[in-house]
Amino acid sequence: MIIEKHEDPYFKSCSSHSHIRKNWLGSIVFPFSALLQQSEFSDLTDVLERAQIFKKTCKAMFPNRRITTTVFNSEGIQILVTRYIKALNPPQQFLDMFLHDSSTTLDLIARFVSLIPIVPDILDENDGFDIWMTSERCISLAIGNKEEHAILLCNFFLYFGKKALVLLGTSMLEGQVAYVLTQETNEYLLWNPLTGQCHKQFDPFCPLQSVDCLFDDGNVWFNIQQNNTPMAVHFDYLKESFWKQLLPKNFQGTKPHTIQPEEIIYCETSKSMIEDLKNRIERTLKRKMMEWRPKQPTRWNRQCTYILRKILPTLELGTGSFVSSEEESEFERLLQLYWVTGFPIQMPYTDVESIIDAVYQTGIHSSEFPQTEFALAVYIHPYPNNILSVWVYLASLARYQ
Repeated sequence: MIIEKHEDPYFKSCSSHSHIRKNWLGSIVFPFSALLQQSEFSDLTDVLERAQIFKKTCKAMFPNRRITTTVFNSEGIQILVTRYIKALNPPQQFLDMFLHDSSTTLDLIARFVSLIPIVPDILDENDGFDIWMTSERCISLAIGNKEEHAILLCNFFLYFGKKALVLLGTSMLEGQVAYVLTQETNEYLLWNPLTGQCHKQFDPFCPLQSVDCLFDDGNVWFNIQQNNTPMAVHFDYLKESFWKQLLPKNFQGTKPHTIQPEEIIYCETSKSMIEDLKNRIERTLKRKMMEWRPKQPTRWNRQCTYILRKILPTLELGTGSFVSSEEESEFERLLQLYWVTGFPIQMPYTDVESIIDAVYQTGIHSSEFPQTEFALAVYIHPYPNNILSVWVYLASLARYQ
């Protein structure tokens, strides 16, 4: 550093009014093997520069459309989004199930991904400064943002040989979203990884509002079609008149390697922990119900509670009949005596307070019918890595006069 006009009185008589001071900031060491791969290093740098230019060009064409080409990994290094895409194994129970029913397995895998709690994106408006975790990290922490959910679902689908890409766009319900696009024989399907729902391209009830960008393990495509609503979009992303691609077909650079692991290792969820949690939630909800009804007694109907406990596990797996013939006859007897009102609530487990809030919002506790009885059942379906599906069935029973 050049220091001007030193204030020390001894320097006043000197003709020079500056001197040099050296401050050590740090150092960097290049392994010899890295020098040998210098050409590869230059290629990757060129790709990142190309990605920034590509993004600016796309934004100039359609300023309101989303385009993400690079993000930061957990180490703070800027990388291409394509490096997050790689076929990865889902939990073993889905692999075993796939042999018997492939379509149901894919639906359940989408459901599994939707059960991973969502972390809100606080930097949505600052595209390009996002930090994305690997799919393995997302699973181990049991949390992820919108894009990490979509990447995980896409990687699972690729494992089963599906043609899948991550889609960035907007939704009328959720704002900025990340979906998974799969190409079937005669149609395209749009998967919402936060809900597990699948929509056909021409489904009028699909909440997706715009299709802005696609990416897989090899390229990024920006939608340059004038109409970007799902029903109007041509998803043939290889046609340059519809989609602008980041890397040209004849790109000679070194393909960046994936940052994903070879496979995901899952850990089993403790059954005793699940049972303890279920009992704690049930006790807490019953206590809260009584607190919410300070002026009226809260009576519990054991027979109805027994039936609801039998119903909940079948709802998670989506299996045929909800109840056996014996339980169905018991339920019919209840309906002859009571006017029964109730429904199941399903949600990913984050904390007990979220479940309490969801039950309170139903308002079932506020029934003012005299002699009202209540039934409450809780069921938790465990998946690996402590990813839990929580079911609460709450019903009120008013005896016919």
